[in-house]
This record gives sequence, structure tokens and C-alpha cells, in this order.
Amino acid sequence: MYKQNFKIILSFLLILLSNFIFSQKKFTVVLDAGHGGGDHGANRTYSDIGRIAEKDVTLAVVLRIGNMLEKNKDFKVIYTRKYDEYPSLSDRTNLANRSKADLFVSVHCNSAVRSSAYGTETYVQGPNQNDENLEVAKRENDVIFLDEKDKQTFGSYNPNSPESLIALKLQQSKYLESSLLMGGLVEDNFVNKDKRFSRGVFQKNLHVLRMNAMPSVLIETGFINHPEESHYLASEKGQQEIAESIYNAIIDYKKAVDRKSGGVIATIKKPEPEKPAEVPLKNDFRILLMSSPTKFNDGDPALKGLNYILPIKENGQYKYYYGVTNMASVKDINLKTAKDAGFRNAFAVGFMPNQKLSSGGFYTIEVAVGDKLTANSFILQTLKDVERNKDSGVFYYTYGKVYTLEDAVKLQKSIEAKGIKNTVIQKVYK
Repeated sequence: MYKQNFKIILSFLLILLSNFIFSQKKFTVVLDAGHGGGDHGANRTYSDIGRIAEKDVTLAVVLRIGNMLEKNKDFKVIYTRKYDEYPSLSDRTNLANRSKADLFVSVHCNSAVRSSAYGTETYVQGPNQNDENLEVAKRENDVIFLDEKDKQTFGSYNPNSPESLIALKLQQSKYLESSLLMGGLVEDNFVNKDKRFSRGVFQKNLHVLRMNAMPSVLIETGFINHPEESHYLASEKGQQEIAESIYNAIIDYKKAVDRKSGGVIATIKKPEPEKPAEVPLKNDFRILLMSSPTKFNDGDPALKGLNYILPIKENGQYKYYYGVTNMASVKDINLKTAKDAGFRNAFAVGFMPNQKLSSGGFYTIEVAVGDKLTANSFILQTLKDVERNKDSGVFYYTYGKVYTLEDAVKLQKSIEAKGIKNTVIQKVYK
């Protein structure tokens, strides 16, 4: 009798445990239809279809995404709004954080002064990268003044303060890789499935992303001020295609997360034995993003929002390297981050520490390119013994001579400390 009762109790506990495990398998997605209520967002009026408002397009797309996700038993869908109302930015992010969501997806429409601007963009949390990104950030963040709660929450926030920058970097390091993965999947679908033009995945300092404790993306589905793209955004066909592309990206993102974590069932497995400490590699590894005859300064859209990029000029080509490490695991992470940002052909390149260039070559610092500098220019007044060369009507100014990449980096930093920015390390072969 005792054994029979024990078996019954054990079976009951196993059923409860099973129900608990599988009840935890729901992947929670917060869908945020940008703007709403008195905040119309970007809007334009056209003679044939009338007025198009961003708040209406985003809501239509989000409801379509949610409808598809709700048919999938693996997902739990939470909406920041399902009607024409304006939830504050605090309400949106608090809802996502209270729900312990696995992913936050905010849908928007873009606008620009130029009616020729078109294409899709996806943003993840990060500092503003250039003036164009800054204008978009200002536009999306301006809604904080519509709500008193947001004004109290964000009114004292200073994105340039040391405290804010530290918090931002901590949040970026925790969720950036996952957010970039999701952003890359969205933009790939827009290009490959919908045959649209993708402007890329970027980092931007947006309130609705910064306050979220989960991977988050803000998707600009197209430009409302572009004559053709606006009609696509307003059409049922366009809204359905956009929704399907975002839905498929969410599905693929969850699959990637499950592969990485081993799924929920993995939580009941015995912990794996501790792995031995990773041994540093002999070489330093940087991720080569691309080679180009064009020089791109920090924050240029061509760099797709990535930081810690080192350009090295060699034989007239600028080679852009991302990150540096002598640990294999970090190298793999850096490579994945580069590819998720859009550099599909990126690969790791090994650098022997303190190695000199062959055949008596050396490194110098390219401090200016373009028109001829005047004698009272800041660069020539600050640095002595700057060399000048002219090629095809373009003046190239270089400074210093060192024999290892490490010394070149030190020299470059010393120049930047004097106020001379956007310099490039250059290899010179004799």
C-alpha cells in the first residue's frame, strides 16, 4: 500500500513538474506600435490616397504580426497598444520589463527632409553615430514631452554624463549581440523576401530601447515622405509583407536562441563540468570588415553602427578592422557581431604581436587628406615634421614613423589626445 501511494504521489509530482517546465516554454514578445493617440508620428498627405499617419501604419503592421504569433503555441504576445491610444514611453518599457519579455520589437515609419530617401532601417541601443542618426533619434525621442510621466522619468537624463555612458555600455554589452542578430534577420527578410532596399542595422540612443532589460529592436519600415514607398506602407499588401518579414525574423531569432541555450529542458539537466581556463592565442585577432578606397570616419553609416574599428591604409586601400583579442572565444563573438551587423564577408585576421614589417617597411599616421593645408592650420601648428605628398590633385599629410602596429596605435592615440581626430594608421613599404 505504501509503495502504491508513493508511486501515485511521484506520478503526480512528475506531472506537475512537466506542466511547469512546458508552461515556461512560452517565448514572450512585446510588440510596440510606435506613436498613437495625439502623437501621429511621421505623416504626409497625397492627392490620391489622402493622409498617411505613422501611428496607423505601425498599428496595422503590429496587429498582423501579433495575429500570426498568437497562432504559435510557443509564443506569448504582449501589445503596448492595440488601439489608437498613446502609451507613454515609460508605460511601454515598464510593461516589457514587468513581463520579463524575451524580445521587444518596436515598429515605426521613417521620414526625411529629402523626398528621395527610401528603404528600411533597424536600430539597436547605442550612442548616436552621426548627425543623420541624431536627427532620427531626436524625432523618436521628442514624444517624451507629450506625457508628464515621461517628462519626470527622462527629464534629468543626460546621455553625455559619465554615469549614463557607463550604464549604456553595460546594457549594450549584455543585449547588443542578441539585438544585432534580430536586426540582421529583419533586414535580411526585407531584402531577400520583399525585394526592398535595406539601409542597414545601426546603433542609436533611443529611450524606448535604452530602458528595456531585454534584446530590443526598433524597425523603421520605410519612408512615409517617399512618394512610392508611402503608398506601399499604406497598402494592405505592403503591411502584410512587412508583418510577415518581421514575424519570420522573430521565429528565426527564437530558433537561434534555443540552439544557443539548448531550450528550456536544458535547465533540468545536470550542470556540465567546469571547463579548463581558456589559453590565450599566440596572435592577436582583428575582424576585417571590408577594404575600400574610401576613407570612412567614425560613425559613418558604412560602418553599420559598430565601434572599436581600426582603419589601416595599405597600398591605397583602407582596411577596416573590428575589435582585437587573443582569446578564441572572444574572436568568435566579434566575428558573429560583425556578420550580424551586415558584414557577411567578414573574417578574422591574425597579427603577430610587436612584429615589424618586412623589407624595412614602417607605419606612419595619415592625419589629413584633401585640399592643401594652410601654414596656420591646426594640424600643422600642432604637429611638427608633417610630411606632405600630392597624388592626382589630392594632398596627403602623414606624421611619424614607427615599426610595429602596437607603436602605431600608441602614436595615433597621442595625436588624438592633441585634438586631431579621424587619423588613419598607414603601412609604408620601401
